[in-house]
Amino acid sequence: MSRTLPLAGRIAVVTGASSGIGEATAQKLAAEGAAVALLARRKDRLDALAQKIRAGGGRALALPVDATSGAAVAEAARTIAAELGAVDIVINNAGVMLPSGVEEHRVADFEKMIEVNLTGAMRVVDAFVDPLVAAARKGGPADLINVSSIAAHGVFPTFAVYCATKAAVTHLSRNLRAELGPKNVRVSVIEPGFVDTELQGHMTDEAARAWIARARQEITWLTAGDLASTIAFTVGLPRHVNLPHITIMPTQQV
Repeated sequence: MSRTLPLAGRIAVVTGASSGIGEATAQKLAAEGAAVALLARRKDRLDALAQKIRAGGGRALALPVDATSGAAVAEAARTIAAELGAVDIVINNAGVMLPSGVEEHRVADFEKMIEVNLTGAMRVVDAFVDPLVAAARKGGPADLINVSSIAAHGVFPTFAVYCATKAAVTHLSRNLRAELGPKNVRVSVIEPGFVDTELQGHMTDEAARAWIARARQEITWLTAGDLASTIAFTVGLPRHVNLPHITIMPTQQV
């Protein structure tokens, strides 16, 4: 007797899908039966991931999209609707971390974090909120998961703008839940501690890089797969069950 996959028939969008948490989550959702739209900027990485998912028997659509472009995200939403169907899972994961001291005046880095981490996240919400509400209205589950960080609550030298953007994502999620929860759209925010991904590789601040390097040596970090499993569990819960706020930490991180 064949086993029905837990997410069979569902259609998911994953942003930041070219690496790290997004890549692992897309693979996990596809393995559990969801058709997955992969959104990120790096076409070659997306194409390779889509091919891997299809080789495993899943459905995947690779769409090179910059989340900072409202027009591009809106066009991707139309393409997904036409090629995969009505979206009922959105994993809002794209993000960037570029710490630097405020006295260094790296305004371009500050603006990029705000544009990607917050404005980009809201553009994704805007593009997919209607299909999520429609899916819930039809009686099915509908999930919006925003990936934030424990930095939303932290105070770290040189991370001021990054922490501020993640605090905004967390509070945005709470307020979206107040608006969409009564319509049976489950809104969750997930706040990871240290996760072994590419995120830290883009940092140029030497003090921050040294701090990260020490943390890698001192504790066992989470993997992207750990986050993917948590996300898949969350969207696989019965329709009436919502985990609104998830903090996931390495056991040794305090």
